Amino acid sequence: MKKGYFLQTCDTCKRILKEIDTSNFKLQEIKSTPVNEEQLSEMYAISGSYEALFNKRARLYKSLGLKDKSLSEQDYKNYILKEYTFLKRPVFIVDNEIFIGNSKKVIEELKNKIS
Repeated sequence: MKKGYFLQTCDTCKRILKEIDTSNFKLQEIKSTPVNEEQLSEMYAISGSYEALFNKRARLYKSLGLKDKSLSEQDYKNYILKEYTFLKRPVFIVDNEIFIGNSKKVIEELKNKIS
């Protein structure tokens, strides 16, 4: 199973999608088709943390004052389900491994996994 979750308007996501071969991936654009609870639960089962899937760089994170609050795993889950911008992106699932975010290290690990 190969899945990818990305945001079409994100330049970093677009660059990464050009860098890797996604021909065998089921891709989902998260603004037009938001992540549902089942998909998020699948990501959680592999990553072990909703916080790891949460985008703390989102503008909304700061404007809602969330950086000053102590959020629980349930809070992270609810925010991701409520607003697509809170999912750290891109997210790729390859077999039983998950690759979250756009750091060079994560993308290199992904490339090595699929090559």
